[in-house]
Amino acid sequence: MDLAALVEYVRLQPGAVISSLGPDGAPQSAYLDMTATDIGELVFNAREGSRKIANIRSDPRVSVVVGGRDGTTVQCEGTADLPEAGDLDRCAEAYIKAFPQFQHSTAALGIVIVRIRLTWARFGDFRTQPPSMAHVGLSLSSWPRVE
Repeated sequence: MDLAALVEYVRLQPGAVISSLGPDGAPQSAYLDMTATDIGELVFNAREGSRKIANIRSDPRVSVVVGGRDGTTVQCEGTADLPEAGDLDRCAEAYIKAFPQFQHSTAALGIVIVRIRLTWARFGDFRTQPPSMAHVGLSLSSWPRVE
C-alpha cells in the first residue's frame, strides 16, 4: 500500500480509534470520525477542553487504528497538532468534505481541528489465512518537522 491508497482507505473507512498519552503516561483512547487530506495527514475535530487535546498539547505522539469492520485495518503512529492558517483551512476543508453534517460544529467556539502527520503505518488484512500485513510507504519529506 502506498500513501495514495492509505488516503483512499481512510476516506472509505471513516471510523477510527485514536490513542494519546495522559498526564500520568497512561494511554487514553477515543473512537471518532476521521478523514485524510490529499497529502496523507489524518484529520478529526474535537472539543478544545477534551482529554485528547490536553494530551496532544503535552505530548503530540499518538497512535490510530482505522477500519476493522470489514476485517481490514490501517494501524498508524504519528504526531498530532492543531494546524494554523493555510494548513488549518486545508485540513478543515478535508474534514467538512468528508463529514458535511459537522460543518457547523467545526465553526463553533470550542471545537478545534486536529491533524496527524504519520511516521509509520501498516495495513492488515485479516480476512485471509494467514492474515497479511504490509507497511505503508509514506512520503513525508515535504512535511515540516513537529517537535
